[in-house]
Amino acid sequence: MRIIFDSNVIIAAFATHGLCHFLFELCLRGHEIIVSDIILKEVEQKLRKRVKVPAHEVDDIISYLQKHCLIDRPVPVPKDACRDSKDLVILGLAVGSHAECLVTGDADLAVLKHYHETAIFSPRRLYEHLRQK
Repeated sequence: MRIIFDSNVIIAAFATHGLCHFLFELCLRGHEIIVSDIILKEVEQKLRKRVKVPAHEVDDIISYLQKHCLIDRPVPVPKDACRDSKDLVILGLAVGSHAECLVTGDADLAVLKHYHETAIFSPRRLYEHLRQK
């Protein structure tokens, strides 16, 4: 399965050792994780400024993501595709990369439940979905 992890889920995956971390590692082994330069930049900025991760560790995380994930580009989507215009790029990435799943903690994206061919899951819902398979 081709999966996009929104930046908030990636940050949680590297900042804690909870569900997001488990899902990210699980998906790295059995699925294709897709990111964009925009996601990588947001992860880098928030890990440095909000989570206060040391710069060398942030650099290692970004390098790890670049090495183990497919980097793709978003395509344009209609401006009314979601409530928050900042989320248009993640929907554009989902469409452009033909992702089957987008994992997010963002309520403005979660409310959609689906966008084109991409299912939108919370981390918990993805966990339950993968357990059923």
